[in-house]
Order: sequence, then structure tokens, then C-alpha cells
Amino acid sequence: MHKTKKTVSTLGIHIILLTYTLIALWPIFLTIINSFKSRRAIFNSPMSLPGIDTFSLKGFIKVLVRSDFEIYFMNSIIITVATLTLVLILGAMAAWALSEYEFKGNKWLGLYLAIGIMIPIRLGSVSLLQLIVDMNLTNTLTALVLVYVAQSIPLAIFILSEFMQQIPKDLKEAARCDGVSEYTIFFKVILPLTRPAIATVGVFTLVPVWNDLWFPLILAPSEQTQTITLGVQQFIGQYVTDWNAVLASLTLAIVPILIIYILLSRHLIRGITAGAVK
Repeated sequence: MHKTKKTVSTLGIHIILLTYTLIALWPIFLTIINSFKSRRAIFNSPMSLPGIDTFSLKGFIKVLVRSDFEIYFMNSIIITVATLTLVLILGAMAAWALSEYEFKGNKWLGLYLAIGIMIPIRLGSVSLLQLIVDMNLTNTLTALVLVYVAQSIPLAIFILSEFMQQIPKDLKEAARCDGVSEYTIFFKVILPLTRPAIATVGVFTLVPVWNDLWFPLILAPSEQTQTITLGVQQFIGQYVTDWNAVLASLTLAIVPILIIYILLSRHLIRGITAGAVK
């Protein structure tokens, strides 16, 4: 009887999760299939798959040939990769210092970083804009990288420090007894063991940076520094919107994130659930 109840409970949980997954993936599915359809088919039958009569690559042609999509795409790649690299390196080093070493103000510094997670960085948009202007960094990718690093580093430190605290102290002490330097312990012992947490931080950093529209719009709106999300806006007008081009742009923007998420999903799940069971 108990086994039957457990089976029913497990089945119910799987049904709920599957339903939620379908709801979450449905908008992505609609975006992708409609990007391969003509404008009339998008409005007449948005739920149907593209057929012989409705199939069209007009949107992709307009995006790839008649716009500077390659510039927008490369800008997004550069900003995302630079932000990820800095956040993972600086976040891991700071998390190691906070979790491993006791020093004056350790707890207060951790609290300060936690406040950085709770307060949205967009509340300081005016001050950030003034700071970027004073630094003469307007319309540069550097400005966006700096803002995104500041936005992402508190959460990265929080996740990584919690994960590093679970690494057995005996492992670290054994390495120290063998005369291994702190740098070697960090890079060759700690970092390999924190790969699930690093993958989690990577995804949590990647998605907001790649999808952000706010800071590219106010800090780097020039033609040469626009990101994908900002570049798509040129196809959206006050009175007329080129939905073929918009959906094609969104599809091209979704694919890289989807591939990365699929590749890191195993480590992401391990990183999120780490510590749930001791």
C-alpha cells in the first residue's frame, strides 16, 4: 500500500513537472515555427507547423542580408563571454577567500554581497549612466561588461561560497601538509570539484546578460555597439512591425542559449541540488 502511494505521488510530481516544462517551452516552439512561415500564415494559423504553401525564409533573409545582424551577434558574444570569464574567475576567487579564510569583517562582507543580490541594479541606472559618461565609456562594450559583472558577481560569490564550504577540510589540509601552495589548491583541487556550481553560475549569468535590453539601450545604443535584443527593435515600428524579421531574429538569438543550456543542464541540476541532501 505504501509503495503504491509512493508510485502515485512520484507519477503526480512527474506530470506536474512535465506540464510546467511544456508551458515554458511552448512560446519558444511558437517563435521558432512561425519564423519559417509567411506573414499571412503567422496571423492566420500561428499554431500550425510550416507547410509547402506557408514555408518562407523571408525573415531570415532580411535579418542576415539587409541588416547588421552579424555585428549585433558578435557584440552579444563578446559581452557575454567577457562577462562570464570575469564573473567566474573573480567570483570563484572571492568565494574561496570568504569560505576558507577567517578575517575581520568576513561576515559583514558576506552580508554586503547578499544585499547586492536583493537590490536590483536597475535602480541605480541614472547613477550608472553618469558614471559611464564621466569615465568616457558611453557607446562601448566595456561599459556593458563592467555593469554586467557588477550585476552578476554577488550571486556568483554566494552560490560558489556555499558550494565550497561543503568540500571536506581534510582534503585541503592534506594538500597543505604536502606543501602544496594555496594557489595550486585553489586551481587544481577546488575548482575541479566546483564544476556543478560553476555551471550553475554560468547559466544564471549567461541568460540575463544575453537577453538584456535595458543597459544596451541606455549605455551603448549606437549602431556599432548594439546587441541582438536591441538590434531586433529596428524591425518593430509604432505602426508597422516586420514579424518575419522579428521572429527570425529571436530564433537566431534563442539557438545559442538553448544549445549551451542543453550542454550544461546536467551540471546545472547538480549545482542547484547540491547541499539539499547532506
